[in-house]
Amino acid sequence: MILCLDIGNSQIFGGIFENEIMRFSFRHETTQTCTSDQLGVFLRGVLRENNIDFTLIKYIAICSVVPNLDYSIIAACKKYFVLDPFVLQVGVKTGIKIKYPNPIEIGADFIAKAIAAVNYYPNQNVIVVDFGTATTICPISANKEYLGGVILPGMRLSMESLQSNTAKLPRVRIVKPIKVLGSSTVESIQAGLYYGQLAAVKEIIKLLSNEIFNGNQCIVIGTGGFSHLFAKENVFTQIMPNMILDGLYYALKMNI
Repeated sequence: MILCLDIGNSQIFGGIFENEIMRFSFRHETTQTCTSDQLGVFLRGVLRENNIDFTLIKYIAICSVVPNLDYSIIAACKKYFVLDPFVLQVGVKTGIKIKYPNPIEIGADFIAKAIAAVNYYPNQNVIVVDFGTATTICPISANKEYLGGVILPGMRLSMESLQSNTAKLPRVRIVKPIKVLGSSTVESIQAGLYYGQLAAVKEIIKLLSNEIFNGNQCIVIGTGGFSHLFAKENVFTQIMPNMILDGLYYALKMNI
């Protein structure tokens, strides 16, 4: 069995792979002060509650965009699983050509998604839209080239910014509104968050397609925590919520 961990700004997202299939996944809120013991106890507890013997874990793969937690999560793997984890970072085999002057700038999560994209759709142009803390839009060419990206505030970040920087606007639940025109403050915020994000993503996809792929049709994959909200908007070829974990799994297989 293989344990894959995506250490994100908002959540730690993990999954257990067996025979190339993810058996189950789990999430834990990211806190900047987690110790190796807290993380180790949590991980072993998740496995125990899902009837998995932690000694059956043969490899651990990590993708992290939270440097403050890197030491703790690596130490937890060594102490609680007696394993040196594989860390997706510059220098490991990825099968991706990074078209950046300084490849070290690219987050490991971006690379994981690119690896997954070329495995899902080999020899095709792909645009990946990730609805996470930030919403990111990244094109990958049919030649397995990571071409760059667009980053904008995610839905929760936008909502929290409205709430913290205004005197009377409340926090709201992020949902797909029934209609564009809100009939209350809450509905108006929900409509702005949803349709603002949808309009931005649609326009950026169109611009990227014209700029990079000469207007040719390409595969568009949605991923991330809020991607399911847009499943019926005819934007995406496919919604793949586990894309980063899949990419981590493929990367590990290339490097062991």
